[in-house]
Amino acid sequence: MSSLAVRVPEELSARVPVEQREPGLDRDGVRLLVSRGTEVSHHAFAELPKLLRAGDLLVVNTSSTLAAAVDGRVGHARVVVHFSTRGDDGRWAVELREPDGRGTTRARTDVTGAPRARAEGKGVRGRGCGGLAGTKVRLPGGARLVLEEPLSARGERLWWARVPEAEVPALLREHGRPIRYSYTARDQPLSVYQTVFALPSPDGTGSAEMPSAARPFTARLVAELVSRGVQFAPVSLHTGVASAESHEPPYPERFAVPQASARLINAVRAGDGRVVAVGTTAVRAVESAAGADGVVRARAGWTDLVVTPERGVRVVEGLLTGLHEPEASHLLMLEAVAGRAAIDRGYEAAVRGRYLWHEFGDVHLLLP
Repeated sequence: MSSLAVRVPEELSARVPVEQREPGLDRDGVRLLVSRGTEVSHHAFAELPKLLRAGDLLVVNTSSTLAAAVDGRVGHARVVVHFSTRGDDGRWAVELREPDGRGTTRARTDVTGAPRARAEGKGVRGRGCGGLAGTKVRLPGGARLVLEEPLSARGERLWWARVPEAEVPALLREHGRPIRYSYTARDQPLSVYQTVFALPSPDGTGSAEMPSAARPFTARLVAELVSRGVQFAPVSLHTGVASAESHEPPYPERFAVPQASARLINAVRAGDGRVVAVGTTAVRAVESAAGADGVVRARAGWTDLVVTPERGVRVVEGLLTGLHEPEASHLLMLEAVAGRAAIDRGYEAAVRGRYLWHEFGDVHLLLP
C-alpha cells in the first residue's frame, strides 16, 4: 500500500488524553469513526455497545505498558534509551535516542564519546540510532548498558544490548518513564498508558508502547458490552518501540494466545458472531496463531508475521484501531482487513471531521 493521499494537519494530534482535554469526561469520551466498507458514520466511543451484536467477540491485548524510557550518557553526551523487547537470552532490544530540548527525543545519528577508531570502521555503526558495537551507556543507579549487535539485518535502529549489573524490569520501575513522542504536550504518569485490560507479566516484561486501541475502554463500558452479549478473548503481544521517523514494518514480538481464547475464537467463527480485534497488536497475535485452515490454536513465542493485503487475514473480521499516520506500515494491516477503498474513504472523513490522531486520540472501527 502506498501512502494515503490525505494530509493530517499538525493540530489534529492529540496532545493530552481526553480526560485532561475536557474535564468531566472519562477515557471513553473520545470519538468513534465507523467504516462499513466505504460507508462512514460518526459516533461517540461510548456508543460501541450499540454498534456490536450479541455473539460478537472482542480480542483484547492484556500486555501492560512499561516505563521504557531511561536517561543515560555515552561519554559526555546525554542519551535516552528506549527499551523495546527482552530476548530469550536475557538481552534487551534497545534504541538510543538523543534529547531534543523539548522533553522528547529525536533519532541519534552519531556517537559522541566513542573511540574514533571505532567510528572509522572498526565497529558496526547503527543507522538512525547512532549505535556502535561495544558502546557503553551509563544508566541511573550505577548500571551500565553495552550494545552488542543490530537486532535485524533489515536495519540498525534497534540493537541487542546487555545490562549486566541490573535487572531491567526493576531498573525501569525505579528510573524509567513512559516513552513520549514530540506531538504530546508533556510527560504523563504510567497509569495514563495502562489499559483496563492490562495484566502484569510474571517476568516483568510488557509493551514498550501502550496497546492504545484499548485505551478508551472503561470498566463501566466493558460491563455494558458483556451485558449485551459481547464476549472478550484475551491474548498478549508485547509491543516494541515504533519507528517514529521511518515507519518500518514491526520487528519480531513476543505473543501468546491461550487455549481458552483459541477455543472461544473458533466457536464464534463457527457461529454467527464476528471476531473484532482491538488494536493491530491483537490482529498480529491472533493471525500468528491461525493455521492455513483458519483454525486458531494455542500458541506462545515470537512472531515475525507482517499482515499485508497479499497475505490477508484468516480470522479477524473487524478491527478497532487508532488513526495512523498516512505513511505508517500499520495501514497495510488495515487494508488487509477492510480493503484500500474503505481506508481511503475513512481517513478522508477523519480529516474532514477533525478527528484526533495518535495514542490519546480518537478511534476507528472497521466492520464488514
